[in-house]
Amino acid sequence: MTVTPTHDPQPPTVEAVMALLRDVIDPELGSNIVELGMVPGAEIDPSGQVTVTVALTTMGCPLRAQIRRDVRNRVATLPGVSGVDISWTELSSEGKAKAMAIARRNVAESAPDTEIPITTKVLLIASGKGGVGKSSISVNLAMALATEGHTVGLLDADIWGYSVPRMLDLTGRLEGAETERKILPQTRRIGDGTLKVVSMGLLVDDEQTALMWRGLILNRAVRHFLEDVLWGPMDFLVVDMPPGTGDVQM
Repeated sequence: MTVTPTHDPQPPTVEAVMALLRDVIDPELGSNIVELGMVPGAEIDPSGQVTVTVALTTMGCPLRAQIRRDVRNRVATLPGVSGVDISWTELSSEGKAKAMAIARRNVAESAPDTEIPITTKVLLIASGKGGVGKSSISVNLAMALATEGHTVGLLDADIWGYSVPRMLDLTGRLEGAETERKILPQTRRIGDGTLKVVSMGLLVDDEQTALMWRGLILNRAVRHFLEDVLWGPMDFLVVDMPPGTGDVQM
């Protein structure tokens, strides 16, 4: 009887590892970690042990565990890999600037067509945590601009914790346009100007319904507000962002 010898698979190449790492997306910047310059290199020993060096934007990155899991899961699928280690480092100031520029470019290239006029000045009101008065600033800023005679849009992008309708004492539901498959913002005169408001609070029955929205569904809701609302001419659009750096911000 002839016995055919078996051979263990050869360790993968660095090129193969880097190609797979292009599937790993930085959760905050929204682009793959290789394109962002976050993978200075990878080492592979003869036994198939792979060590990937990952450079974070900050060593205190709260999403390090997710990046670690994604890197290990992707690299482990390669034939010949016996284990995956990660060596952490931090991007230089120049590296961070390049990563941010790449992320901004990718976001701009994938940005949806909107009904917002190109001449509209967009003001994003954001914060790293909730409960710091972000919505109050958004509402007061929008009303102040309208009082001066401007046409102002106010987009409440805080899907889970909307408060703009309550602060403006708005009730009822957003209505559809008669001639287009678009949504009309609620509009009111403020001083010599006009205020146009869109909020999840003007679409759902209660906050508990909004809390059921997660991830991509939530992101699509905000895109819906940008793409499918018939905003019309506006001087300013004030966007009350949700706290943090999650799906909506990306």
